[in-house]
Amino acid sequence: MTTTDKTAVVAGAGIAGLAGALALHGIGHRVLVLERGAEPPTGEVAEAAGRWARPTVPQGSHSHTLTSLGVKVLRERAPHVLAAALAAGAQPLDLTEALPKGADGGREPGDEELVALGCRRTALELVLYRAVAALPGVEIRHGRAVGALELDPGDGRVRAVRTDGGERIAADVVIDATGRQAAARGWLRAAGVPVAEDRVSPSGLSGFTRFYRLAGEGRPGPLNRGNAAGDIFDHYAGVLHPGDNGTFSIALATLPGDRALHGLLTPAGFTAVARATPGLGAWLADGVSEPISPVHAITSPPNTLRGTATSAQRPIPGLFPLGDAACVTNPLFGRGMSLALAHAFRLADLLAAHPAVDTAQSRAAAREAEALFLPWYEQSAAADRERIARWRARIEGRRAAAASTALADAARTDGTVWRALTRMLMGLATPAELLGDEKLLARVRDAAPAPARPQAPAREELVRLVRDAEGALG
Repeated sequence: MTTTDKTAVVAGAGIAGLAGALALHGIGHRVLVLERGAEPPTGEVAEAAGRWARPTVPQGSHSHTLTSLGVKVLRERAPHVLAAALAAGAQPLDLTEALPKGADGGREPGDEELVALGCRRTALELVLYRAVAALPGVEIRHGRAVGALELDPGDGRVRAVRTDGGERIAADVVIDATGRQAAARGWLRAAGVPVAEDRVSPSGLSGFTRFYRLAGEGRPGPLNRGNAAGDIFDHYAGVLHPGDNGTFSIALATLPGDRALHGLLTPAGFTAVARATPGLGAWLADGVSEPISPVHAITSPPNTLRGTATSAQRPIPGLFPLGDAACVTNPLFGRGMSLALAHAFRLADLLAAHPAVDTAQSRAAAREAEALFLPWYEQSAAADRERIARWRARIEGRRAAAASTALADAARTDGTVWRALTRMLMGLATPAELLGDEKLLARVRDAAPAPARPQAPAREELVRLVRDAEGALG
């Protein structure tokens, strides 16, 4: 670690903020993390993670997954954190177990990267928090938040922050890790700095999540998605993610405002639909598992690429949005934690290579953020537009446009296509790299017909299941 004379203030101690603190400590910065929430619980991770309430992180009580990109970042840049997560009960998931039958002639180069991590968000965040809190030169203060920025009147660079309690803290670098709030926009407006417009596209998603614990060892059913079971169907989604220490979560998703399925918020309605969803029922059979949480509901924010994180923003030397404060994509894709980890270390590498806190550094950081996030923003926005139209047509009783399934269908019979698609879904390759491979696209065109997919309940049946479950309660 190279020692510098720079102080970084990180606003927010979620996954992104903690990753930023870890990465900046690695290049020698003194780091102060300001977190408005309370300290996490003490005790064994397996138990404490279940007690950690995060009112300031509404998505914290929902399904999460660490994709192969996130595992790769931890393996290469923070192996002690990955080791601690595994020791605390997180489970590595070998995605090649989902290779199409008969398509695998053995391990291939790159297969070692096709690993995800089964772990509740609170468990992974607790492991990361404890690793960061133990670092010399890093301090985490709770019950504090950044309220304002102080900029140099001459060159406009960051000089200090002021907390919501009025305390002035000098800083060379300020990291906005406030998540979807993206508080830096308000700080800049208050300082009289024009804020670049965001790129926004609807996610069209209301989510319902419940956590469970298995009664025995082993998996009750296969993970057809490698790191998950279930699918995104033609009018709703139902996906199961294995977690740490014998836990798993189920997420059901609908269009916002779908009043006919509002009963998913009830345990009975949720259970009825989850049991009827292909791939999930075996996990919920009597004696196999038991719920360990209520049903949590959330309406996801739109896909958003923050203008403050891009080249459209007038450079503010020393200010850097990180993770969700830079870009939010639909949680159905499960990329948020992994992209935050990747962003933190890319930013630290850039600051180490260009240590002068100036306009050139800011512009380079914006280019780096665009290179990382823009492909995923565009992919998520396009996929959501298509899915929203299809789901809405089903709700309204209209014929839905056929989904673009050629690539996914080919991946069900061709191991080469499966590997390429999985690398993209896991964040190891961009959509452009996948769709720009002419040899791969030729394999897609020539692929054998895929077997029929398991059919989810029709819209009318799903509504009936929820109503019947609510009626049984009454």
